[in-house]
Amino acid sequence: MSEEQASNDYCLIDATRPPKADGPPYAECVLCREPTEYPESYKGITLCPVCEWQEAQRTACSG
Repeated sequence: MSEEQASNDYCLIDATRPPKADGPPYAECVLCREPTEYPESYKGITLCPVCEWQEAQRTACSG
């Protein structure tokens, strides 16, 4: 089995990410209101690195 086929066997979430900001102003995290890595002009759900990691843990495949 090739590496590409092996990666397709896992359940994946289509997590399209906003573009990274070059500098301030940063968008607020929708959960904790901390600054994120994303530009303030981005429209949509933005999470700070901590909340993003916690959300990934909650939604990860368990087996």
